[in-house]
Amino acid sequence: MKCAWIYGADQLMIDYHDKEWGRPLHDERGLFELLCLEGLQAGLSWKIVLNKRKFLREAFDNFEVEKISQYTPDDVEKLLIDPKIIRNKRKIEAIINNAKIVNALHERNESLDSFFWGIIDNQPIINNFKNPEEIPTKTKLSEQISKTLKKMGFKFVGPTIIYSFMEASGMVNDHLVGCYGRN
Repeated sequence: MKCAWIYGADQLMIDYHDKEWGRPLHDERGLFELLCLEGLQAGLSWKIVLNKRKFLREAFDNFEVEKISQYTPDDVEKLLIDPKIIRNKRKIEAIINNAKIVNALHERNESLDSFFWGIIDNQPIINNFKNPEEIPTKTKLSEQISKTLKKMGFKFVGPTIIYSFMEASGMVNDHLVGCYGRN
C-alpha cells in the first residue's frame, strides 16, 4: 500500500514518494534546496517543481549557498528569461535572500540541519493518519517555525510551505498508516 496521493501519479511522483518524501534529510545543501523548492511551489503543484528540479539545480548552481548568496541583479535577469525554470521574480529574489541568511548562519558555525532538527530534538514526528483528509496543511509548530524564520529575514517561508518542507525532509512522517514509506 502507498499513500493515497500517489495513486494515478506519474513515475517521477512515484519515485519521489518511494525514495525521498518523508525520509530524514540532514544534508545541508539538500535542506537548502528543499526549502527553495518548497518556496517555488507556492501556488503551483509539486509535480511542476519536480519536473523542473533538474533545470533549477543547473540554474541555481546546484543550490550552493555560497554561490547563490553572491548573485547580482544581472543574475536575477538571466534567471527570469530561462524558460526551463519557474520564473517568478519574487521567488528568485527570495532564494538569493535566503542563501545570504544561510551563508551568515554558516559563518557563525550554525546550520539549517541543527536549526530545523533541533526544534524536534532530532526525532521525526510520526503521525498516524489513516486518510489523506486527516493530514494538515500547517500546524502550530510550522507556524512557530515560520515566524522564527521570518524574524531571521527569510522569505517564502509561510506555515504551509514550512509544513510541506517538514514532511518532505522527514521531520514529520505523514505517510499514511499502511504505507510502506512509513518505515
